[in-house]
Amino acid sequence: MRLKDQVAIVTGGSRGIGRGIVKAFAAEGAKVAFIYKGNQAAADSLVAEVAQAGGIAKAFQCDVTNFDDAEKVVEAIEKDLGLVNILLNNAGVIRDGLFVGMKLEEWNTVIQTNLGGVFNFCHAVAMKLARQRKGRIINISSVAADNSNPGQTNYAASKGAVNSFTRALAVELAGRGVTVNAIAPGFIETDMTENVRNKAGDLIKKMIPMKRLGQAEDIAKVAVFLASADSGYITGQIIKVDGGLSLGAVAM
Repeated sequence: MRLKDQVAIVTGGSRGIGRGIVKAFAAEGAKVAFIYKGNQAAADSLVAEVAQAGGIAKAFQCDVTNFDDAEKVVEAIEKDLGLVNILLNNAGVIRDGLFVGMKLEEWNTVIQTNLGGVFNFCHAVAMKLARQRKGRIINISSVAADNSNPGQTNYAASKGAVNSFTRALAVELAGRGVTVNAIAPGFIETDMTENVRNKAGDLIKKMIPMKRLGQAEDIAKVAVFLASADSGYITGQIIKVDGGLSLGAVAM
């Protein structure tokens, strides 16, 4: 087990990519604390599913946009499970719409969640990891940071900022044995992408050289690698997991 006895925090862990990562981390021996905002049923279901598979996962409710609450929930997690070794920031939202009609609330919600949440939880754990002189921070970004679509100015801005934040923080923490990397998924089959997939239909698969949508497990496998000792000499990297989508190839 590559993460045996490690304590991991996963934000946005009750659904989609986060849920897949929680299960993968637990299967590798980590004690996983996952953050959810409001879906108690999904959180309870995941806790039970992980327990049934022989793993450890505990749910903690928190709004990732709240700086003080992020600090408090990290302290609660450490009292319950022990010192944090791994932070994976996955919590994110989309509020797509053309910029000329975008409301301030739609901009702020995306930036405060997708970027602010990363800041809040990194701030809550960075010094702890630095003092331990080891640790892993993994941020979930998106290929939209570099390959933007109409209606995603807020989302693209948030993920582009996450990429820059990841690289800058990696430089600051490298000397303390803490790595900071990001994973940039392409089209992954989750609830968040359902509307886009329904509108685009088979066109999406034609855009992807591997001719299939990604699964949460595809992202989770990379997350496990980045969280493990196997990635000890990798930091400040944005790893695209998109089936070749960002290559810009013409469908054949």
